[in-house]
Formats: sequence, structure tokens, C-alpha cells
Amino acid sequence: MPLDQRGDSAHSDVMTGQQDDFSHLDRAGRAMAGIARNPRVTVNVVVGACILLAWLSLAAMAIRGAETGIAGVGAPGDTILRSLPQLPLPYFLERFFVLCLSPVPLDAGLGLRAGALVSMWFLMAIATMLPSAAPMIRTYCEIADTARIKGEPVVHPLLLVAGYLSVWLAASIAFAALTLAVHAFASSAGMLDPVVGIAGALALLIAGLYQFSGLKEACLKKCKNPFSILFASWSARPLNIFRLGAAQGLWCLGCCWALMLVMFAVGVMNVFWMALIGLFTLIEKQTGSRVPTRLAGAILLVWAAALLVVSL
Repeated sequence: MPLDQRGDSAHSDVMTGQQDDFSHLDRAGRAMAGIARNPRVTVNVVVGACILLAWLSLAAMAIRGAETGIAGVGAPGDTILRSLPQLPLPYFLERFFVLCLSPVPLDAGLGLRAGALVSMWFLMAIATMLPSAAPMIRTYCEIADTARIKGEPVVHPLLLVAGYLSVWLAASIAFAALTLAVHAFASSAGMLDPVVGIAGALALLIAGLYQFSGLKEACLKKCKNPFSILFASWSARPLNIFRLGAAQGLWCLGCCWALMLVMFAVGVMNVFWMALIGLFTLIEKQTGSRVPTRLAGAILLVWAAALLVVSL
């Protein structure tokens, strides 16, 4: 075939999409090529695996805390957790759990304990907040599919997820620092339970008041309507998509940071409250009414008052 005819044939293949025919590959090759063409499969698998691993890690930590009593006694669900079979865990996980759960300084250095607490809060963010970001990720994938069909360059959705999680990683550092500060003050004062109780009451008070704030409402609106933001800020540059994910993460943080403070009142490793917060976040972002938000705020304020009275 002459060179010009071969060029015309190649051009025709591009226009008709025949260049995407992977029938000449073996089964594994066709599967990998299909994944490369459809990044939605990859992002669903990766995000789902991250959420599952985060919940499994937190559940194992909660079970170990209930077994040893290191995380406190009387937390809701402790009886159920103690009845579960003991988990054989490698040493590094046991050490990680102890560093996270112990409210008093250990023989480990401050840097090691701070790193463990940051990891713990980040796992909590992945477990409770990443599921609520699923609509935003799905919307991006839908826009990306449309662009890909048109032949436009598309940045992989995992980069958007990375930008989103980078914000929660920064927030985890702040939550870990706050945890260390509360425990350090309580230990120096020699009154661990009252100080932690008062800190929990203040956390509930802040969280309750924030549910009625204008900033909460503004951030919640952004979280509920990701399409307009993603479509208006669409880009084929990886850095811009990472920034777009970070911007969505900031809106989510602005919406939910106060709810994460509730963990200071119920115990940072109370897996049942983690699940409840994660479920409420999903409902709050999917519901058009502000009733769930205001109802949660009222409950938190009453709870804060009751906890403060008990602690004092």
C-alpha cells in the first residue's frame, strides 16, 4: 500500500475509533487496555479499597482498645467489641494502636506519637469523609468520559482524589496536635478525666454552634452541587486538577471539621460514633433540607451542656 494511502487509512482509523480495537491482545492485555480506557473502574477500585482498609484498621484498633481497656471503659459498644475474637496482629500494628490509644505519654518520642496520631486521624477522615465525596468523584468521571469521547485530553480522577485527601491530611495534622495538647495539659494538671470531659464539652459546643452558621451553609451548598464547580474549572493540566480536588476538599473540610470534634467527646477511637458521623455526613450532603443540620446542632448543644455539668 502506498505511503499516502496508509496515512489516509490510519487517519480513518482514528476518526472511526478502530485504533481502540484490542482484539489482537491476549485476555490480560485486553483487560489492562480496558482499564486504561476507562479510568472510572480504577478510581472506584482504589477509593473503595482505601475506605475498606481504613475501616478495617480502625475496627481492629477499637477492638484492641476495648480488649485492653487502654482507650477507657464504658464507651458505647465496648461490650460487643470485647466479645469478638482476639485479632492476631503484627508487632508494628500493636505498637501503632498503643501509641494512638494511650492518653498518657509513653516511652516513645513525641515525633513517633505525633506521627501515629496523624495517621489515626487520617484513617478516620478516609473512613468517614471519603464516602461522602463519592458523588463529586463520580461527577468528575462523568465529565471526563464525555471529554474522552470527544477526543479531548483528560487527567486521571485519582489526581482529583489525591488533591481532596491532601486537605484532610493537613486537617489530620491539626487534629493530632490538638489531641496531644489536650492530653499534655490533662497529664500536667493531674486531672485527666475532668480535663478531657471539659474539652469534649467545648468540642460539642463548637460543633453545635457551627451547625447554625452561615459558613457551614455555604460550604454545604458547594458540597451538594459539585457539577457546576467541576465543569467551570475543567482543565487538562494535572496540577490544576489536583488543585481542583484540594478546593473540593476545603469545602468538605469547611462543612465537616466541627463534626470531627465530636470524637473528642465520645472518644477518638469510638468506631460506632465514627460510623454515625460518616452516615450523617452522607445524609446531610444528599438532602436538600437544612433540617438534619439544625437538628444535629440542637442535639450537640444540649449534649455539650449536659457533659459540662457532669465534668464540673
